[in-house]
Amino acid sequence: MVHLVHDRVSVVIDVSGGVPSIAHWGARLDAPEAQRLAAMTSRPTTHGSLDVVPALHIVPQHSLGSQARPGVQGHRPGGRDWSPRFTTCEVETTSRSVTTRSHDDVARLRLDTQMVLDESGALCVSATLTNVGDSRFLLDALTVSLPVPSTARDLTTYSGRWSRESATHRQTIDHGAWIVENRTGRTSHEYPPTLWWSTTNAREWSGEVWGMHLAWSGNHAMLAEVMPDGRRYAQLGELLMPGEVCLDPGASYSTPVIVGAYGADGFTSASWVMHRHARTGMSASIGASPPNARVAAPATRKVLLNTWEATYFDHDTDKLCALADAAAELGIERFVLDDGWFGARRTDRAGLGDWVVSSDVYPQGLAPLIAHVRSRGMDFGIWVEPEMVNRDSDVVRAHPDWVLHASGYEPVMARHQLLLDLTNDAAFAHVFAQLDALLRDHDIAFVKWDMNRPLIHATSADGAAGARRQTLAFYRLLDSLRSAHPRVEFESCASGGGRIDHAVLSRAVRVWTSDCNDPLERQHIQRGTGMWVPNEMLGMHVGAKKSHTTGRSQSIELRALTAFFGWMGVECDPQKLDDHDRGVLRDAIALHKQHRSLLHSGDTVRFDLDDDSALAHGVYATDRTEAILAYVQLQTSPWLVVPRWRIPGLLPDRTYTVTPLPLGTSGGIGHTRPEWMSSPVTCTGRELAVVGLQPPSMWPESGMLVHIRS
Repeated sequence: MVHLVHDRVSVVIDVSGGVPSIAHWGARLDAPEAQRLAAMTSRPTTHGSLDVVPALHIVPQHSLGSQARPGVQGHRPGGRDWSPRFTTCEVETTSRSVTTRSHDDVARLRLDTQMVLDESGALCVSATLTNVGDSRFLLDALTVSLPVPSTARDLTTYSGRWSRESATHRQTIDHGAWIVENRTGRTSHEYPPTLWWSTTNAREWSGEVWGMHLAWSGNHAMLAEVMPDGRRYAQLGELLMPGEVCLDPGASYSTPVIVGAYGADGFTSASWVMHRHARTGMSASIGASPPNARVAAPATRKVLLNTWEATYFDHDTDKLCALADAAAELGIERFVLDDGWFGARRTDRAGLGDWVVSSDVYPQGLAPLIAHVRSRGMDFGIWVEPEMVNRDSDVVRAHPDWVLHASGYEPVMARHQLLLDLTNDAAFAHVFAQLDALLRDHDIAFVKWDMNRPLIHATSADGAAGARRQTLAFYRLLDSLRSAHPRVEFESCASGGGRIDHAVLSRAVRVWTSDCNDPLERQHIQRGTGMWVPNEMLGMHVGAKKSHTTGRSQSIELRALTAFFGWMGVECDPQKLDDHDRGVLRDAIALHKQHRSLLHSGDTVRFDLDDDSALAHGVYATDRTEAILAYVQLQTSPWLVVPRWRIPGLLPDRTYTVTPLPLGTSGGIGHTRPEWMSSPVTCTGRELAVVGLQPPSMWPESGMLVHIRS
């Protein structure tokens, strides 16, 4: 037994078999307890079963009798060596890691595994398969499995679509399996690669929770299963298209890293592990980590204005300078020029892939606009979509062979776009050269990197499936540009939240959470995605009064409050705001800046309410001396007076002062407000947890901010 320990977490790994298995992942044990695990937990054989009890290895082996889905699936020509059995496990350990090497001398394969309990408390696991034979091994899947105890009966997962990402689902599973497969070629809106096992009583601040996230930006598969013998586990890995990985003699394939997060005190505590991991980056000891240094966190996450919903494709230097003036007057710190600045890109039907400033729209180039933006105290950002091309573009006319599609078939179109084959060295060099020149020749501080369509029938020039190679080429292109321009900050966008994972977050400082800025939708989207991504990495924007994606209209107060806790931005045209809305937005931006150090470094918290018509969340300072919270009334409450809001997690014996944090009008409609809103109340952390606060009666689609200080 190898025992890894971090703070309140223990991982005990049994390395006595051919492949390691996890004997315990959960509450911290002391050393003698960890060594007694084998004797205390050995499973008996039963009538009607095998004469042995097969271990649930992190890479399950059918050849040993395991009924779990095999971790290695593949074969040599003729169907040989289809079910390997690994033995002779070699082990290397440190205080925080276990590395093993296992061999199958019959199938002539080697399996290496790495398990790291990193500085964030996350359990990071990966595996590598090497062909040590003299013929090809055709790999269909290599996946990693993590077990959970029998008390983990509930499974929380996510689904979504464009502009409605990260819808949360919870179900009890006592038999069978839950399976999801993603074939979009990106992390996906539909099935983000994250799931959570939990005890049946688990809520935000109680119960045990085990989270698992696949740090990979391409196709993936997830399985959560209750085996016939009662054992439970989840298996995550890359979904390989037919023939995508053919291991020639001596060749290897490594899985993406699975990031595991354990919380002894509910979903909120488990999410902190995911957040710390995203902030500190992938462990350098994991083979699938990015090849260059993890991106450094910005010193300041500047409030930005993105021009898309203000201008769409209507680019004009004078109008954009006026927009920049209006942005600067609000206190905005960064001006991001969205789609339409290059080539023949006057609509979404042409020009994509020609990353040269349009002389028709910008006869003097971008320099005058950038100079004006800089003169107003803002820095400048720009939108690109390097993995895509229009059929009507100079690059496709000159190089039709650079399109990533299956020869002999008509490509499946999406948004009038085709895929640029980044696995083609010439195409890769071309797009790198154009983007490198753009960043070299202009004072650009920020790049919004978009990917607006899925990979369908993505086939490389050699006729083989190309989704995996395209994902790796995307990493290489982004890494190369980061290396050449280390001061430029990159954002990951894919039609909104289609590429949000810890692998891309080791390269990008920000993700665009959703193309939907409707605050009612955003409250749920941000709460879901925020389970594995910290607030400061989530782009949260104040959109127009009438939502671009839903057609609903909401107050400036709700729109600003919803964007307040993340990397704040503005998506609307400030020139079209009335005086009231402009004033509230200016005040909200100033308030965000005032509290930005807390908002972007603290622990994200969520609260269980006894009222499904409302949501409550916020941020605690890591030393629990301060908190900023939001209470949002999404719809009409069933009660005239809503239930009290209990606020656990602060220091029980610490004395705190509780005050409302004004942001425009409060939306209160009661004849009187609770006393604490009129005169600051002083109470202990224990009182906030046990007694709570009485929220005011509020109109639906309104909210309030609360400031708590010791």
